[in-house]
Amino acid sequence: MKVKKTTKYVAGGAGSSDSDSEYNSSDEELQEAYAKGLLKPGLNVVLEENKKVYKNYVSLMKEKLDAIKLNLPWVERLDMVTAPAPLAPELALQMQEQEVRRANQLKGNLKLPQYNPADDPVLNDFRRETMFHRQAQGAVMDGIARLKKLKLPTIRPDDYFAEMAKSDIHMQKVRKCLMRKKTVTQLAEKMRQQRQQKKVAKQMQIEATLRKHEEKRKLLDEVKKYRKGARKDLDFLEDKKPQGKGKHLKVSAKRKMRDSKYGFGGKKRGSKKNTSSSAADVSEYKKPMKLGKDSKKKGGNPKQRLGKGRRTRMKAKRR
Repeated sequence: MKVKKTTKYVAGGAGSSDSDSEYNSSDEELQEAYAKGLLKPGLNVVLEENKKVYKNYVSLMKEKLDAIKLNLPWVERLDMVTAPAPLAPELALQMQEQEVRRANQLKGNLKLPQYNPADDPVLNDFRRETMFHRQAQGAVMDGIARLKKLKLPTIRPDDYFAEMAKSDIHMQKVRKCLMRKKTVTQLAEKMRQQRQQKKVAKQMQIEATLRKHEEKRKLLDEVKKYRKGARKDLDFLEDKKPQGKGKHLKVSAKRKMRDSKYGFGGKKRGSKKNTSSSAADVSEYKKPMKLGKDSKKKGGNPKQRLGKGRRTRMKAKRR
């Protein structure tokens, strides 16, 4: 309801006598009177009018509430006031991962405003949605218990037919969309983990290379000290024993089994090369058999190779 604001002015002053004029008009009328010269600055006095008093009629409002209130049983109303359900462990883990992901996002991007975890609007939205979920879950749990206590069915029967608000085709599209988003999220998370593993592996490789170079430098320093006579012992060589890895230990078991079955091949190159010990060993030397006079008359040893001249004449005869 709009109320027209009116103000009561009394025009008068030192130069005015019994002819004081009183104006009870709106703002527009006062502006017109001021334009005509009927009102002058300093001659107007504002008189306070009776202000409207607002009263809170509680009894009347309760009567109106009772008049419009429907006294129906709880089964018809299904209204509940419940506390939120307990926080599930997987939901708590999801909230923790969300906080860590948000902290990394703010830390890596200086263009975004920095927030505390308690004042971050993104985290507050996530907590609010979680609270809605827990509130609904608590209401469902208490409502099902109350319905079972009243011996009312809580599961829709198989032969129950009802027209759904959304068609099955629409719900299938929604389900495919949700599955696609879930797949994309899982793929992005997997790629992120792979990138993280590659960074860790690269860092470990760099550390191993630096450690290897450091050990080599120390070994060369010790060798230089030994050559110059600053060090008399070779104890530093004992510390450089090769350390086997788990992978080589697994391979060595297979290698032992194959060696026991087929034998160890060993070094192939230069295996038939003569050495001083093999040259001095004459145990396997066999003395050539001498041919007698009778064997020469009969044509010599049949296994002995013919001379070059006889081989050439035999080839000429064959031609």
